[in-house]
Amino acid sequence: MSKPLSDHDRRKQISVRGLAGVENVSDLKQNFNRHLHFTLVKDRNVATKRDYYFALANTVRDHLIGRWIRTQQYYYEKDPKRVYYISLEFYMGRTLQNTMVNLGLENACDEAMYQLGLEMEELEDMEEDAGLGNGGLGRLAACFLDSMASLGLAAYGYGIRYEFGIFNQKIVNGWQVEEADDWLRYGNPWEKARPEYMRPVHFYGRTEHHPDGVKWVDTQVVLALPYDTPIPGYRNNIVNTMRLWSAKAPCEFNLKDFNVGGYIQAVLDRNLAENISRVLYPNDNFFEGKELRLKQEYFVVSATLQDIIRRFKVSKFGSREIARTDFSKLPDKVAIQLNDTHPAMAIPELMRVLVDEEKLNWETAWDICVRTCAYTNHTVLPEALERWPVELFAHLLPRHLEIVYEINRRHLERVAAKYPGDVDRLRRMSLIEEGGQKRINMAHLCIVGSHAVNGVAQIHSDILKATVFKDFYEMEPHKFQNKTNGITPRRWLVMCNPGLAEVIAERIGEDFIRDLDQLRNLIKFVNDEAFIRDIAKVKQENKMKFAVHLEEHYKVKINPNSMFDIQVKRIHEYKRQLLNCLHIITYYNRIKKDPNKQWTPRTIMIGGKAAPGYHTAKMIIRLITAIGEVVNNDPVVGDRLKVIFLENYRVTLAEKGIPAADLSEQISTAGTEASGTGNMKFMLNGALTIGTMDGANVEMAEEAGEENLFIFGMRVDDVEALDKRGYHAEEYYNRLPELKQAIDQIAGGFFSPKQPDLFKEIVNMLMHHDRFKVFADYEDYIKCQEKVNALYKNPKEWTKKVIYNIAGCGKFSSDRTIAQYAREIWGVEPTLEKIPAPDDKH
Repeated sequence: MSKPLSDHDRRKQISVRGLAGVENVSDLKQNFNRHLHFTLVKDRNVATKRDYYFALANTVRDHLIGRWIRTQQYYYEKDPKRVYYISLEFYMGRTLQNTMVNLGLENACDEAMYQLGLEMEELEDMEEDAGLGNGGLGRLAACFLDSMASLGLAAYGYGIRYEFGIFNQKIVNGWQVEEADDWLRYGNPWEKARPEYMRPVHFYGRTEHHPDGVKWVDTQVVLALPYDTPIPGYRNNIVNTMRLWSAKAPCEFNLKDFNVGGYIQAVLDRNLAENISRVLYPNDNFFEGKELRLKQEYFVVSATLQDIIRRFKVSKFGSREIARTDFSKLPDKVAIQLNDTHPAMAIPELMRVLVDEEKLNWETAWDICVRTCAYTNHTVLPEALERWPVELFAHLLPRHLEIVYEINRRHLERVAAKYPGDVDRLRRMSLIEEGGQKRINMAHLCIVGSHAVNGVAQIHSDILKATVFKDFYEMEPHKFQNKTNGITPRRWLVMCNPGLAEVIAERIGEDFIRDLDQLRNLIKFVNDEAFIRDIAKVKQENKMKFAVHLEEHYKVKINPNSMFDIQVKRIHEYKRQLLNCLHIITYYNRIKKDPNKQWTPRTIMIGGKAAPGYHTAKMIIRLITAIGEVVNNDPVVGDRLKVIFLENYRVTLAEKGIPAADLSEQISTAGTEASGTGNMKFMLNGALTIGTMDGANVEMAEEAGEENLFIFGMRVDDVEALDKRGYHAEEYYNRLPELKQAIDQIAGGFFSPKQPDLFKEIVNMLMHHDRFKVFADYEDYIKCQEKVNALYKNPKEWTKKVIYNIAGCGKFSSDRTIAQYAREIWGVEPTLEKIPAPDDKH
């Protein structure tokens, strides 16, 4: 296997980022050395690789600061409507390379480091991922920040600065083991603490009703300390802000009531307050009703709303004087987007501020609230919907419970007026679920308190209207919209796949980076031999590079000519990693049965984290590793089939693996994956998709042509019909010999000879209570995989389909998504204008 081109050599050949100016390079070297000596107080003789990374990060950051200050000044001069994207998760990954790409500095930095005898890739590898998210929802928020800045929106991301992000996953003896992600251990060069904007957040206490209004008293106070991270747009000199809150105990916390000798304990107890921002809850698509989680949700909302209102009141840069007192203008100046129901508390909190503190009457305040807030729904799985016990609410946020009750009372009055006598509808539409433990349905609160509700792919938005929120849609159809998710082409093409970006730029120019629809222009090259060759060559280079990485990390010899078949996402029953396992076993059995046939070689990779408390998901990982142990050590199979579990899948690993994939597995049961965004990343990077008609796969098939994807399995209405008939797994098991063989092997300990019963729970689940109907799609999936194998043997035809897919990616840019949010929900107009750079004198 010839060694792939180093990134430095490859970047040398590439023009997409503009040539490094000589004077720029010498400036960068000078600044780098300055930071090494004066910021880090290091001598070059004792500096470590990490010191060099920090010196480079600080050098690049210098280019952000002037633009950052200038952007904020510009917003104060222009006084635009501001967009506040509130999310409990921002899955940012690394920042250094992304910043260099967006500022157009990558080549110059690369050359400067090269001249200093340093290897850029090694320095980039020193950066810790900011893993402040679980998966799709948190990564979407990160892509949105990039697009909002690139489209010139005055936008702010607000969230929590978790001290520990998503756990690091280790695989030990085939099992997932979690390790704390101490990502701040060495400091974070990209953030700036802003103690001058610290805000108090209140918990517990009680309410007092006075003639002049309600007071929330005897509360416990926690301080919210903001840390700001700059978010650069793509080459437009705009730098927006992500503000993350960290919890701090106030100085007098627990000290005022300590008795003699209790001082030490009182100081130690400060941790209780500061635990609020300690750790990200590691559940994806699963609601865990813990008090600490509700505290986190209210903490981010309360601090953020105080900030929003402060910024609304003073509109001059650097001024503390109140310029606005008329709150009827709030919806003209502020748009709040709730990323799922996690920040739903923004609705009662905004009401509390307007009614209790600003003394507006209820009707006025409610009108302002609804016109300001909008809600994005991310799932239809019932176990994922947030439903908080009223008891917990009453204890932690007594005033907010009163407000929610009042919102509900007025809401039910409106429902009753519109549907007189329909008691069952009142019950279904109430914000409070009765029966057993009373709970607050946060999705209902979000719908009632927002002017717009959106799903994240067309099929998902249609399902919301037809099922989960049917009553609400019938009552207020104008609220419901679709906003199909997207990904940022800067990180997910230019940055992670420079070779492909260059091949595209050679044919259609560079403007596609900020207008992904231009990829359509590639269709005219679909029969161009040279273009087909170039696309295939880039893929092969990416595969070689990834193979080197895999061999280093997994000690498995990879056949770089095999098909790289990849499924990476959170481990969840609905995502059906088990269906993938059944294909692996079936393919293995076929090779064993007829070892002399010309099989299409495959390297099958599955990666993703299981929530620590999700037993079945952890068993699925164990099954994948067990299958790998058998398959990878079978001499009959050789290098025709390898199975690798990709350990600790995260943004940074995605950036390496996705450009190398031939086949992307998107195989959820139809009607369960709201959208998916990994599917879009694979498509943009030249992989073909094998998938069900679910989430955004449906729109991908529309854009690229269904004949250019491998679509299989039940559609949403087939799943519904099967539910009505009753799904009986045994029927499939008895009818399909290869399925029976695979299940018998798992059940009989073929993959776990030392513990024959290891996987009996998985088999029992698949046979008797599989909500996601794995067996029902097995036969079609296997047939579809045969088509994949056949096409892979014809590289030219395969690559043509790849070109159709890349050409159909325009819709899946987060720039398109954000432009739609801006125009159709937030009432602001995106722009591709550049603002002057700080060193521009004009």
